[in-house]
Amino acid sequence: MSESRKTRPVSWLKAALRDFEDFPAGAQNICLVGLIVAAEGGKADVAKPMLGLGSGVFEIALPFKGNALRVVYAVQLADEIWVLHAFQKKSKKGVATPRHEIEIVKQRLRALKEMLS
Repeated sequence: MSESRKTRPVSWLKAALRDFEDFPAGAQNICLVGLIVAAEGGKADVAKPMLGLGSGVFEIALPFKGNALRVVYAVQLADEIWVLHAFQKKSKKGVATPRHEIEIVKQRLRALKEMLS
């Protein structure tokens, strides 16, 4: 008897989708595959936990043609994967994610939790 996997829906905050649509098509495709893997219960090679935001928040970290593109999503909200933020990382301090990008994610995560409760 084969075991069926339940794929969770992927939902987008409008602002995150708007920013994601500015990514190059090739980068979008790679990120979408990562989100599909998450929706099926896995973790893509390009995804890693986003530290400091609690468990269940992940970041797709994609180096693409000299740019550092990021898609942040949450897996522990309702029965969906929620994409919170998409941005091109332009860190002035090496590998650190810029503080204002982290603040955007925190604010959107708070607002989404309130909306879903």
